[in-house]
Amino acid sequence: MEERVYSNDLTYPKEAKKCLVYRIFGQVPARLVLYLLSWSGFLVSFMMRNDINLAIVAMVAEPPHTANSSAEYCFVVEDNNNTAPLDYGGTLNWSGPVQSYVLASFYWAYIVSQIVGGLATQKLGTKRVFGYSQLATALSSLCIPIAAESHFGFVIALRFVQGFASGLTWPAMYALVGHWIPVPERSRFMSSFQGFSIGIGVTYPLCGFLIAHLGWRSVFYTTGSIGVAWCLIWYLLAFDSPETHPRISLREQKYIRENTVNTYENSRQQQVPWKSILTSKAAWSIGITTFGRIWVHYTFIISGPTYMKRILGFSIEKNGLLSGAPFICSYIASVFFCYIADKLVTGNYMSLTNVRKLMTALSQVVPGALVPLVSYLGCDIELVLVVWFIAVTMITASYADRVNN
Repeated sequence: MEERVYSNDLTYPKEAKKCLVYRIFGQVPARLVLYLLSWSGFLVSFMMRNDINLAIVAMVAEPPHTANSSAEYCFVVEDNNNTAPLDYGGTLNWSGPVQSYVLASFYWAYIVSQIVGGLATQKLGTKRVFGYSQLATALSSLCIPIAAESHFGFVIALRFVQGFASGLTWPAMYALVGHWIPVPERSRFMSSFQGFSIGIGVTYPLCGFLIAHLGWRSVFYTTGSIGVAWCLIWYLLAFDSPETHPRISLREQKYIRENTVNTYENSRQQQVPWKSILTSKAAWSIGITTFGRIWVHYTFIISGPTYMKRILGFSIEKNGLLSGAPFICSYIASVFFCYIADKLVTGNYMSLTNVRKLMTALSQVVPGALVPLVSYLGCDIELVLVVWFIAVTMITASYADRVNN
């Protein structure tokens, strides 16, 4: 029988002593480590996919502003001078359509790869699929500066690879939940997926700082390097199941097995009721509302930095800060909305169904009305920013419609 090492009433395999990493994390529950890996993984993933949204405004040569077009811009007053946005040395002569292709190419394969991701995870396991996906995305980021100097087609190809790889991450992590997370803890664990909001909120200010001081190429070298470093940590600490984990305590392993094995095995034996799904009004309503919410969300994520520079005229550092701050607020707001939703249900103020409808309406109707409003506010920059922040923040009310799921 395998020799065990006892520490504070927790039992670990003998080989856990051989690795410094395992000795450091020896007292930490494996589920907590997995939570932190999931949270940081999505944070890093969204750093690498969204860095170009801000970087592109410095990569591309600034178009000349004519007298006839000056009325279209709201250049903000900085240092008592009404100035146009600074030119950060962009040398790429990419037309508007080319820039759109570069930004959109990420999503061309993103949806399809999520289907592939489920099949790949069944064959290879989450550790390989999630880890290799992140590594491919990171290596692509490191190659973008060289590719951009050669031809925009190479950048589109790299973004396509990033999109395909990033699409694999979601089904891979969902599969890991089935293996690792006991049913009573799954709602809390799913909050780790919100690392993407912090990822967006951190990326834009970081990119703005890097561009202002080191140039736009440093953005991709930085995010790509962070991605590679994260992959190393993932390789050392992530495992597909509690049974293959060399450090987990027997107590924790037993608890996980008792609270996951039945639900996981039953889910694998069930056939997907495609006909019922495709003919369900509820399923279609969820699909349509989710499509609308994501459309609005990505309008701010993708187009926001370009609008901040070319219309509002913010410097690259202010652009990064103001583009990222709403997503930090949205992360905090998501906790608030979930708390309110839980209180409404547990206090019997509203039924679960009505709470979900309320939160869906708040996340759909309010942002949907505020997005076109931005275009009618003219150059009232303070009001534009207030509306901008409210719209992005309200989108996160949608996460509360999963309460008590």
